[in-house]
Amino acid sequence: MTWNLPNILTILRLVAAPLIGVMFLLLPRPFADWAALAVFVFASVTDYLDGYLARKWQQVSKLGTMLDPIADKAMVVIALAVLVVYSSLSLWILFPATLILFREVFVSGLREFLGDVAGTLRVTQLAKWKTATQMIAISVLLIQGISEHYFGMWTWGMDYQLVQEILAGDTEDPLGVRTLYTAMIWSTYASIGLIWVAAALTVITGVDYFRKAAPYLRD
Repeated sequence: MTWNLPNILTILRLVAAPLIGVMFLLLPRPFADWAALAVFVFASVTDYLDGYLARKWQQVSKLGTMLDPIADKAMVVIALAVLVVYSSLSLWILFPATLILFREVFVSGLREFLGDVAGTLRVTQLAKWKTATQMIAISVLLIQGISEHYFGMWTWGMDYQLVQEILAGDTEDPLGVRTLYTAMIWSTYASIGLIWVAAALTVITGVDYFRKAAPYLRD
């Protein structure tokens, strides 16, 4: 086993994956959302750094090559599972999350079956964009949960009619209700749009991998 900085970053990302779920079990919201967002963003940054440093310092190893895609998939799968359970947008993200999870399992199965010829399923540039889009989408979904919580906290106990008047601009807004509402709405639209884009890229790359593997699946 080679202990260098790129491999350590990869292992940290692998450990961070289950921590995203643990945050929601141990911490009340929105602290769980903040902690999960911090862990997920940190893990996403290490996804870029470990590969970059391994190539720059010529420290590419078998351990890092093996663990890197596992850490990526674990992080995305666990984060999506948590969001489907805890996000208020679960009905909007359930189907794209299902497509993403199905593709990851399917491609992993293809690679396991192909064995020695699994090199034909090398990571493409589009697959890298897919992973980046997934990570951005999940981050924005976590931000949406935070903004939604704070909007609810700011308006807690306020008369519904008063809230509507503030949002319509008919009365003063000393607490920043309109700002929080705008942030919540934009994060909602952005998170739903991004997760669907990520799902589309995920399906496209899955079909591409299956097409490349098809010659090895014929009897």
